[in-house]
Amino acid sequence: MDERLRRWRMVLGGDADGTGCSLTGADAQMDGALAALYNGGEGSGERSAGLGASAPRVARWLGDIRSYFPSTVVQVMQKDAVQRLNLTRLLMEPEMLDAVEPDVHMVGTLLSLNKVMPEKARESARALVRKVVSELERKLVQKTKAAVTGALDRSARTHRPKRVADIDWDRTIRANLKNYLPERNTVIPSRLVGYGRRQRAVQREVVLCIDQSGSMAASVVYSSVFGAVLASMSSLRTSLVVFDTAVVDLTDQLHDPVELLFGTQLGGGTDINRAIAYSQGLITRPNDSIFILISDLYEGGVRQEMLRRVAQMTAAGVQVIVLLALSDEGAPFYDHDNAAALAAMGVPAFACTPDAFPDLMAAAIERRDIGQWAERELERTAT
Repeated sequence: MDERLRRWRMVLGGDADGTGCSLTGADAQMDGALAALYNGGEGSGERSAGLGASAPRVARWLGDIRSYFPSTVVQVMQKDAVQRLNLTRLLMEPEMLDAVEPDVHMVGTLLSLNKVMPEKARESARALVRKVVSELERKLVQKTKAAVTGALDRSARTHRPKRVADIDWDRTIRANLKNYLPERNTVIPSRLVGYGRRQRAVQREVVLCIDQSGSMAASVVYSSVFGAVLASMSSLRTSLVVFDTAVVDLTDQLHDPVELLFGTQLGGGTDINRAIAYSQGLITRPNDSIFILISDLYEGGVRQEMLRRVAQMTAAGVQVIVLLALSDEGAPFYDHDNAAALAAMGVPAFACTPDAFPDLMAAAIERRDIGQWAERELERTAT
């Protein structure tokens, strides 16, 4: 068979009339798996699914696609299957959960079913969530701790650095420009500026405030993992709250991100103002505090009161950061009016990928301009 025709046949699907090629063996099995999800019924002008509502049949199909396709493709197909086949009911069956490829999107779907999931499926669901969380921790823990520790060391300035490696040469040169000797083309550093060494005491308070509306599912998963990592660092005092129309403080569950995730409830309304009001009460040292609101900013509460509270926090010295999403899902949907209002107050709202979040935390700890950081990050990802 001509390889080019074979590939076109796989892309186009359907029968062999269009290309004159028929598929056999593994190609036919792959084509059947794709057709079950994406092909329409014969003679119809619409595309519809062909798996029916049988849990065993869907479970076999999930196992098939894991055999035929790489995990990244499997995850896309699973997400499409949940949307196109309405598999939410079937995902409450243990055999279904044992067949799926664990990923962040599947965790979000399971969390949305948390309150209605039968007990027999709950252990399978927990095992799947724990596998995803463990993989995220493996990827994110070291980078996050290194970025935060380095930023804390750099933010603690000293005029008596003990080692040459501790000297901040950029700040030292700027502090000694008056001692510039033109004839020698050099600066005499009569005053050294260095990085202080890490202290044992808490140096920063971090409050993660997470919108748990349905559109924020992936952000909730990533935020919970990052929250657990930050909470494990003694130099930070980390709090985590989630909200819809009510506010739930999950700080005491930060030691176990899986339990924390099962303490969330995706969906429902949104009262950002109430969540910020609660978070204000957790901040005891405004000048050493970082407040991170992760929300699409669709406010169901009192908008003007929400904006007023953000202004209060910034005026008190709190470093306020608003993330429209903390995920790899691309450009998020969000309330543009509220984002513009926050930007006018000097609080830019932007999306952040999990890979960039450790650097964002470092920038916040060093009290760099977060708006400029976000612009540079956008330029970097665009190139």
